[in-house]
Amino acid sequence: MPTVTLPPKENALFKRILRCYEHKQYRNGLKFCKQILSNPKFAEHGETLAMKGLTLNCLGKKEEAYDLVRRGLRNDLRSHVCWHVYGLLQRSDKKYDEAIKCYRNALKWDKDNLQILRDLSLLQIQMRDLEGYRETRYQLLQLRPAQRASWIGYAIAYHLLEDYEMAAKIIEEFRKTQQTSPDKVDYEYSELLLYQNQVLREAGLYKEALEHLSNYEKQICDKLAVEETRGELLLKLERLEEATEVYRRLQERNPENWSYYHGLEKALKPSSVEERHKIYEDAWEKFPKGLVPRRLPLNFLSGEKFRECLDRYLRMNFSKGCPPVFTTLKSLYNDKEKVAIIEELVVGYETSLKSCRMFSQNDDGKEEPPTTLLWVQYFLAQHYDMIGQQTLALEYINAAIDSTPTLIELFLIKAKIYKHAGNIREAAQWMDEAQALDTADRFINSKCAKYMLKAGMIKEAEEMCSKFTREGASAVENLNEMQCMWFQTECALAYKAMNKFGEALKKCHEIERHFVEITDDQFDFHTYCMRKMTLRSYVDLLKLEDVLRQHPFYYKAAVTAIQIYLSLHDNPLTDDSKELQADTEHFKSNLSDKELKKLRNKQRRAQKKAQLEEEKKNAEKEKQLKNQKKKKEDDDEEIGGPKEELVPDKLVKVENPLEEAVKFLMPLKHLVKDKIDTHLLAFEIYFRKEKYLLMLQSVKRALAIDPDHPWLHQCLVRFFKGVSESKELPEVVRTVLKQEITRLFGDSNAKSFNQAYLTKHSNSIPHRLAAAKMMVYLDSSTETKAAELATALDESLNNRTIQICTEVLECIRSGALGDCKEHVEAYRAECHKLYPYTLAFMPPGYEENTKIANGDVSTETEELANEM
Repeated sequence: MPTVTLPPKENALFKRILRCYEHKQYRNGLKFCKQILSNPKFAEHGETLAMKGLTLNCLGKKEEAYDLVRRGLRNDLRSHVCWHVYGLLQRSDKKYDEAIKCYRNALKWDKDNLQILRDLSLLQIQMRDLEGYRETRYQLLQLRPAQRASWIGYAIAYHLLEDYEMAAKIIEEFRKTQQTSPDKVDYEYSELLLYQNQVLREAGLYKEALEHLSNYEKQICDKLAVEETRGELLLKLERLEEATEVYRRLQERNPENWSYYHGLEKALKPSSVEERHKIYEDAWEKFPKGLVPRRLPLNFLSGEKFRECLDRYLRMNFSKGCPPVFTTLKSLYNDKEKVAIIEELVVGYETSLKSCRMFSQNDDGKEEPPTTLLWVQYFLAQHYDMIGQQTLALEYINAAIDSTPTLIELFLIKAKIYKHAGNIREAAQWMDEAQALDTADRFINSKCAKYMLKAGMIKEAEEMCSKFTREGASAVENLNEMQCMWFQTECALAYKAMNKFGEALKKCHEIERHFVEITDDQFDFHTYCMRKMTLRSYVDLLKLEDVLRQHPFYYKAAVTAIQIYLSLHDNPLTDDSKELQADTEHFKSNLSDKELKKLRNKQRRAQKKAQLEEEKKNAEKEKQLKNQKKKKEDDDEEIGGPKEELVPDKLVKVENPLEEAVKFLMPLKHLVKDKIDTHLLAFEIYFRKEKYLLMLQSVKRALAIDPDHPWLHQCLVRFFKGVSESKELPEVVRTVLKQEITRLFGDSNAKSFNQAYLTKHSNSIPHRLAAAKMMVYLDSSTETKAAELATALDESLNNRTIQICTEVLECIRSGALGDCKEHVEAYRAECHKLYPYTLAFMPPGYEENTKIANGDVSTETEELANEM
């Protein structure tokens, strides 16, 4: 159908519809649409129908919007407006590829439409279609050569395509058109010059970049960036004397910046440790209060020189009272010799300070204040915690708390010691104690909430966080709105530990949504950064977004979600309410009349309590809904409408858990290739899907990272056995797999491969456990030998940690090492002697005794009653 031209009156109304859409006055826009469409002559006017659909989409009426836009498009296929609107609709639904097709169709009917070209370029840069982006930006440059954004956009296209020289030429051509006085402060012009310099450096044109910097130095506002860049360029050009001067100037500006000292080292090129140390000695004389010139030599000094330098550094910090001193020295703890010197020195300080209030009895100086001893004890507590001597660490921190019971940092470290000792409940209590000392400190509040979540105290953690969240809204919802991902990650792990998989998956999906939102938020910056000339930050943003899902928050959420989906695949959830009921009836039948009456009373109390909580929840929800409704009315508009709600029960009853797991896995395979767990999780998924070539790919990638990893060994044995036993493999695939297996395993079978691995790593507990599990997997009659292997705790064995011992205990309990439950108590008792504070190794009945001691006398009967 040909495009229908509206008469002047209706055309004026149509323009008002466009204005209303731009100004987000959607309800007014709908009124004007109605006025045009109520006229029988224009009831099927394509462009008006399309605009009505677009407006309704902004009000959350998606289905109706699509119907109207498609109807409008059918009525007017040659209208660029209809195609453009359809593209905007697809874009709001995140169907970016479809939206690009729509924009290209719109350009067929109006090839020079600036708005469509701009929208197309936004989608192309969002989707990283850089070739297409360059073409679109070229069209915009031809149409609007006087506009700054046209030039900048075209230059950025070449920069992102790594054609740096062309990008630099375009920027230079544009720069020549800028009329600026050398004395005038112009931040936007300054940013353009710095961006041009960045492009020259990335092109490897260091000499030109240095000349450019010298020529335009006066017009660049960021003087610090100029100096730092000059220093880097001089080093690249081997002009070391000039580089030395630059870094000395920078040092004077900020003597606590580590990178300036590293720059100075590169410029001076010391040939020996003494010469290298001299650089820092000179800086120390020049900046006597500077801590960095004293700290950095500790990385490369050793022996007596290290002791001497460390002695001066520690005395300064302890006298001044510097809490983070241990954190600054943490990186030295990989060197056993340095750890011994640190311990000897600081223990000596403590002994001397107690006897004569000086660091050493040979000192002639003044006496130290009492706080110095406090900070020494604080340091020693962290030191002994770091080297795994928690009993000593607790002695020192308790001594410090006795002397100063109001210092929050002390309680913080005490909580940390208990956490490292494997008693997270005790740790959470001490962190709560720290929080109580300063309820206005958000850091302590967050730390306390985190520890509570690790201890499985989810409600308490929510209440803790509610002290700093918005009033009138639940803490969990507010934290989700604020994208507080540390909370959601810890929540997911806590729910997973409690086997509440639905709730845990909800948190993982919420985190996934945050990353989608962060990706979509780029749209706001594509035009803003070109307008404001923050080009260096813009390019950094684009590079960050490309690897966004490398972030630890996403990695943790993805790994948790994959593990849950694997568990759901292995043990599908059934409608177990009948089973629970049967168990309950059986339980009741074994009770006496008196006990039954007691149980029923408890049930009634629990039911009443649950009812009250439900009523309270409903009242809160109603209040929140009212607030949301009011907010929505005030704000007239919410683009794209409400999101689909994440329901735990639906998430946990997913039809194909492995497909859901793959969705979380794919970003990790592309972006977190360097972590072995990525490939091992991939193997676990493909093993269950029986995709042997993908399994092979996963184990080969894992082998390249760490060929001796215990989990990888288990994967290899299972893979080997799976290939040899599978009868449904195509012949070509079988041939390839056999060749690769011969390369990986040699000519041995799975059993001899497992035995060879055990012989190679017989001194390491994690490796022994992996081999023991595979022994049972390959031959169930070896369970006694496997249990002996895994439960050995000799001092001669390596990698003995709380985590691995807990894992061994779980394996014995779960039957992963065969039917050897008689070993459980003996192994637990042995571990308890080694790790007396660890909850996992506490004697049976410890938790009940703790509850009684704390006044919580709930029994198993009561817990069951509450569940019912």
